[in-house]
Amino acid sequence: MSVEINRALARAYCLKVPKNLGEKAIKLVSRMSIADKSLKILRANDDLLIPIKGSLSEEQINEIRGEIPQFEVLIQSFPKREEHAQSILDFLEDKVPPHILASLPRSIDFIGEVAILEIPEELVGYKQLIGEAVMRTFKRVKSVLAKSSGIRGVYRIREYEVIAGSENTETAHKEYGCVYYLDPRKVYFSPRLSYEHYRVAAQVREGETVIDMFAGVGPFSILIAKMHANVKVYAVDINPDATKYLEKNIYANGVYGRVTPILGDAREIIANTLKGSADRVIMNLPEKSVEYIDAACAAVKKSGGIIHYYRFAEGSHAAGNVRTELIKAVEKSGRSVEALLSERTMKEVAPFKWQIVIDAKIQ
Repeated sequence: MSVEINRALARAYCLKVPKNLGEKAIKLVSRMSIADKSLKILRANDDLLIPIKGSLSEEQINEIRGEIPQFEVLIQSFPKREEHAQSILDFLEDKVPPHILASLPRSIDFIGEVAILEIPEELVGYKQLIGEAVMRTFKRVKSVLAKSSGIRGVYRIREYEVIAGSENTETAHKEYGCVYYLDPRKVYFSPRLSYEHYRVAAQVREGETVIDMFAGVGPFSILIAKMHANVKVYAVDINPDATKYLEKNIYANGVYGRVTPILGDAREIIANTLKGSADRVIMNLPEKSVEYIDAACAAVKKSGGIIHYYRFAEGSHAAGNVRTELIKAVEKSGRSVEALLSERTMKEVAPFKWQIVIDAKIQ
């Protein structure tokens, strides 16, 4: 086993996980507040070594085991991370009134070299300072964007304001060994769906035909084709900019011939050319997916197939409501749900509003 060598080393407990589970494991230990971020993550052949804060309790091990099927706990020497001269808070503490600092954005999305954040109303007057602080803290960032609208329109894009850095917001984003070229001001892309892209791709079997109804720049379609040599993926999107980047990403990731990009409305494309062809359909359009269930059912082979159904839902019975909605809409389309394979609450997108995904086997 070969690992990186550095003069400043520290012994620490770590999780050893296969590289393909590394991104998920990193997010998990961070969520559990056990990641030792003062030390660098190491690569050891086909594994990652992720430093953690001390030994793990039985409860923590069981929590990890519930999400990571393969891991070991080891003690290893790690190089220390170089500390940033300033954090965002350090940079702003003498420039922003103390009572307002508590309203600083709690999360930042990174898409390649672009940082995206939501500026609370009380901090709007300090947005350029916040943008500068982000660039000072995260050296790889070339542009900082502030959200200025919700996701809207048929192209599913939102408006942003560049509050620091370059006006050229085209970038290259990497996840699970794939690279995606895109401009977040022209196309929809969420780095928070990284694990979901992998989760779906891992379920695909060799020989399947997959229709990605709302493919965007290709994070589902391309990862599927990267992970499986014998698949056919039809990646459909109505946004011409998304399709342009999708075509570029197909070549960049070496999946030409396995992923077919199609510009147009998914309903029309399925009705005209793809009816009854799919073993699996991906419906990542949570705002309006219920309106396309009939098209998805038409796409599934007569012998049956699987639909990955994404939906926003509110209230205390959000997941149950989505489940009922899906079953009724499938039956209305002349098909039936043979089995509900999984049901997952992915994230809270607003107070008491969640994004739900249901994997359903269609008869």
